Amino acid sequence: MLEIIHVAVAVIVNANNQICISLRHKNSHQGGLWEFPGGKVEQGETIEVALVREIKEELSLDVRQSRPIITISHHYQEGNKSVVLHVRKVISYKGQATGVEGQQIKWVSIPELSGHDFPAANVAIIQALQLPDRYLITGKFSDNHDFISKLTEALKHGIKLVQIRLKASDLNDNVQLQLLIESATMLCRHSSALIMLNISPDLVDTLDLSVIDFDGFHVDSRTLNLLSTGDLKIALKDKLLSASCHSRDELNYAVALHADFAVLSPVQKTQSHPDAQAIGWDRFSTMIEGMPIPIYALGGVRENDIETAWQYGGQGIAAISAFWK
Repeated sequence: MLEIIHVAVAVIVNANNQICISLRHKNSHQGGLWEFPGGKVEQGETIEVALVREIKEELSLDVRQSRPIITISHHYQEGNKSVVLHVRKVISYKGQATGVEGQQIKWVSIPELSGHDFPAANVAIIQALQLPDRYLITGKFSDNHDFISKLTEALKHGIKLVQIRLKASDLNDNVQLQLLIESATMLCRHSSALIMLNISPDLVDTLDLSVIDFDGFHVDSRTLNLLSTGDLKIALKDKLLSASCHSRDELNYAVALHADFAVLSPVQKTQSHPDAQAIGWDRFSTMIEGMPIPIYALGGVRENDIETAWQYGGQGIAAISAFWK
C-alpha cells in the first residue's frame, strides 16, 4: 500500500535575503544532502502548526509569519512511498538559528543554492526561489520605439521576468524583428531580468539567435501539445522552458517535457477572451496542487492579486495589461 507522508518545509529568509539550509545526517534517508528544514505533519496538525513546531525543534527559531510558496508531490521507488512537501516562506521569526539536532546549518544566497546537492524533491523549491512573482508578457505596440518604451517602463517598475511575445502580424519586416529582439534583450539584461522568447514558428527561422542573449523559450498550449522530448533535447540545450496551459493534462505534459515553469489560464474573465470559461481561484489551486514546477496565474489578474495567487499555491501572476502600459 502506498504511504503518503505530508511534510512542512520552511524557506527561512534573513535580513540579507539569505536562505537557511541544513545538512542531512549521513545515516538518515538521503544522508549527506542539503535540505530546507522542516518535518512530518503529525495527525491533527495544520501545515502552519507543524512548521512552527518543526522549526523550533530543529533550529530553535520561533516562526512568527509565513506564506505558501509551492506544494510538491514526489514519489520514492524505495519503500513505495510518496511525500507531499508543503513549502512555506518564513518572513518573520525570532531567535538565532542553531542545529539543535547536531546538523550542520548555513545561510546561502539564492544563486548559491544551485551549487549544493539537494534531494530531487527539492529542485522545484529552488526553481520557485529563483523566479520572481511577476511575469510580464509583452503586448501590443505601434513600432519598435513604442515597444522599447513600454518595456523600459515595466523594467523601471521592477519586472524581472519578461516573455517577449511576437507574431508575424506585429511586424513590418524581419529586419525589424531582429533589431527589436536584440534591443529588448539587451535592455532586459541591463536590468537583470530573465528573458523568455515566445515567437511564432514562422518567425524563428528568420532570426539569428546566436547574437541574442536570452534565457529560454515560452510555448503556447498549441505548440506544447505538438512537442516531444526528442525535439527539446536538441532545441533547448541549456535554455529554460515555460509553457501556457489550460488544464491539468497540459500541466502534466509540461512537466513530462521538463518545463521549468508554467502559466495556467484563464483564472478570471478577460476582455480579450470573453467567451473563455474562467477557472477561478479554487480550481486553480486544485489543478496545480502537487505540481513539481512553479506555476503563475494568468488571465484577468492584476498586480494586487499576487498575494491571492500565493495563498492558492501559485508562484505569482503573469499578465499583459497589468504590466504593459
